[in-house]
This record gives sequence, structure tokens and C-alpha cells, in this order.
Amino acid sequence: MIDLYTSPTPNGHKVSVLLEEMGVEYNLIPVDLSKGAQKTPEFLAMNPNGRIPVIVDRDNDDFVVFESGAIMIYLAEKYGQFYPDDPKVRSRALQWLMFQMGGVGPMMGQANVFYRYFPEKIQPAIDRYQHECRRLFEVLNTRLEQSRYLAGDEITIADFANWAWVRTHNWSGASVEGLEHLIRWVNELYERPGCVAGIHKPERPGSSDDLVKSAQTMVTR
Repeated sequence: MIDLYTSPTPNGHKVSVLLEEMGVEYNLIPVDLSKGAQKTPEFLAMNPNGRIPVIVDRDNDDFVVFESGAIMIYLAEKYGQFYPDDPKVRSRALQWLMFQMGGVGPMMGQANVFYRYFPEKIQPAIDRYQHECRRLFEVLNTRLEQSRYLAGDEITIADFANWAWVRTHNWSGASVEGLEHLIRWVNELYERPGCVAGIHKPERPGSSDDLVKSAQTMVTR
């Protein structure tokens, strides 16, 4: 059994989407970020960086894994799914996973801060991060013009990781206009029951949440 400590954020959804897609039984443990639950001594004992998600593998001596990308690799290796056997294809999947971890996630996260949360509107910072998000989306679009999924013909952990972030682009104020291959890919993953289930784990309180609305209406479907 996998215990998943998580919150309804793109990084959290990377793991809940993967688990849902795998059909793996897991125990969902919501972490209330607004109350600082990720900074308690109990949580910091699992992840000293005080961030979600974290998993505990109860079938493997309560082995703890933190960092969303590391969790995805661990689960893919453990269950043998969405992690290609061919070394070259697997390498491509890992390259695009690192692309998300080193680029898409951090840049969209900074765009979110300055566009949505920062008390003062600093337009140069907003422009800088939104433009960088758009540039990264264009990189993804070019790749998805070449192949159905990021690593090739089969879906991998790289697709789930990038999708969990890109689908929320409205919240970052970053445009996907004209990126037809990226939009095709986003919509295709929206048709997968595991992806849809994963982005609702855990549920956000209230049906009027702006982030949920933003994500659900990000593309013309």
C-alpha cells in the first residue's frame, strides 16, 4: 500500500494522476498547506524540505520518497508502468520529466506568484515569467508536432508531469494560443479517466475555486 501525502497543486497532481492511471491502490492523506501542515515535525521527518507530495511505501519497510519527480520514477519502476523498457525511449521520458521539473514547474510557479499572489503588481516580473512560460510551451508544442507523446508513441510519466502543470496555464496568465499540437495533447489527456480522477485528489473545498475553473476551461475542447 502507498500512502500519498498531498494537496491539490500541480506537483501533487503529478503523483495522484500517475497512481490513478496505474490503477494502484493508495491511501490519500490530504495536507492542509494553509495551516502549515507541511511544516510540522512529523511531516519534516518525511521531507525535510517541507513540501508536498510525499509517499510512504508500506510494502517496502515504510520507505519514504519525496520530490514529485523522484516519486514518479520510483512508482514507475516499482509497478513497471509508463516507464519504457527501451533505454533510448526511457531516456527521452526522463529528459522531458526533467524539462518539467527544471523549467515548466518553476517558471509557472513564479508566474503564479507575481500574477496572482504578490501584493504589488510588478509588471516586468509578470512579463518575464509569462514570456518564459510561453517559450517553454512552444518547445513542448514543437516536440508534440513530431510525436504523439513526449517520449514517442507511448505515454509516459513525462506526459503526466508536464500535463499537470500546462493544463493550469490560465492561472499563470500564460497563453497557449496557436499551439495546436500542445492543445491536442492536453485535450487527449483530459479524455483519460485516470488523469481526470487524479486532478480531483484531493478535492478542493468549494465549487467556485478560481484555479479549478481556470484549469477546466484552459482550452477549447
